[in-house]
Amino acid sequence: MADITRRIGLSLGADICWPLCYEEIVRRLDLALAIGGDTVRFAVERVTIEPFRLRQPCPYHVVLDRLTHWYYPSREWIKKAVLMDDLYVFNNPWSIQSMEKQTTYCAMMRLGLPVPDTWMVPPKAYEPSADLEPTLQRYARLFDIGVVGRELGYPLFMKPYDGGAWVGVQKIDGDEQLRSRYEESAKRLMHLQEAVAPFDLFVRGIGIGPQVRLVRYDAEAPLHARYEVARGFVDAEEAALLTDMTLTINTFFGWDFNSCEALRSDGVFHPIDFANACPDSQVTSLHYHFPWLIRSLLRWSLFCAATRRPMRRCLDWAPYYEIADRDLPYREKLAAYAAIARERLDADRFEEFCARHLSALDEVLWEFFGSDLARDAVRAKVTALFPAHEIDRFTEYFWDKIQQWRADESASPGS
Repeated sequence: MADITRRIGLSLGADICWPLCYEEIVRRLDLALAIGGDTVRFAVERVTIEPFRLRQPCPYHVVLDRLTHWYYPSREWIKKAVLMDDLYVFNNPWSIQSMEKQTTYCAMMRLGLPVPDTWMVPPKAYEPSADLEPTLQRYARLFDIGVVGRELGYPLFMKPYDGGAWVGVQKIDGDEQLRSRYEESAKRLMHLQEAVAPFDLFVRGIGIGPQVRLVRYDAEAPLHARYEVARGFVDAEEAALLTDMTLTINTFFGWDFNSCEALRSDGVFHPIDFANACPDSQVTSLHYHFPWLIRSLLRWSLFCAATRRPMRRCLDWAPYYEIADRDLPYREKLAAYAAIARERLDADRFEEFCARHLSALDEVLWEFFGSDLARDAVRAKVTALFPAHEIDRFTEYFWDKIQQWRADESASPGS
């Protein structure tokens, strides 16, 4: 019998609201779990940025990371800790570093998912280097980007082959506009992607471990209103398909936390953007859905820490490819991929853990999101993003959405 503390680190950038909520709910839960004859407790700390010795032990068992995709010192510290200290991190840092949109499109096309037809085009301009001119003179071929556009068909979308947050994404309606936008793209390496048009539904599947939430999404709405509060927009089979799609993508790339965007056209869901391994986590984006995010992050991180879930360092794509090469209908393949995903995510063991050890979480979560501390967290994020004259208005807007969630949760737990 031992009293053990599992330490969870939060590797943060500009994040404000979700860490405040996460930390306070862990404090209120005050867990002491009986596991394997030991009493397991939890401590949460924010990861600092400072010089580190490569052999320096890592004090954390699990890290929730929001920096790896852009802040390299933290990324390299996390990689060292995974290699040397058996750290479990959301998400696999090598996968985040290498799996840009280009790679994810290719991989999911290989698995048979209905990704829209996509081209990569060389950049319009280059950073000068000694070898550039002879390389281009010898091997670069002149091309007419309008020919590519016409082959794909208009409208199409031009977007960077990597990155996120809708940066650089543009709808193109014809040759002249395509040529103009290509000229403006300068040194960025771009994709041209067939538009899914017309479509009648845009869904984001947010995956955290084996948990998936499907949200109707409006990309043309203001940032604070893109995630809609809606129910019944997909039937049971569509929900199962989108869940399987999200879990397949996440486990293929070793991501515990990711989102998948899909458009429905003629009854088919086309995944269009799913390399989002640092997805929206702020109340100013998620509003009504924010408590679900906090609940899911808590459940999955506490499970991983308490059970010392091992980090999967090797992505191991062979089982997916074996299914892809079978002569099976698409839906059967997707279900088989998702079965691998659920096994890799210990989905059954996770649900058993939550039922046994985290039964108090929902009540604590519901009470917290009615508290002054929760409201202060919302206001702190709004203050960081909105002009002074809009702070009160948008604090009320997001707070009202959360209270709507609390009302719905009271009427129908699991909202």
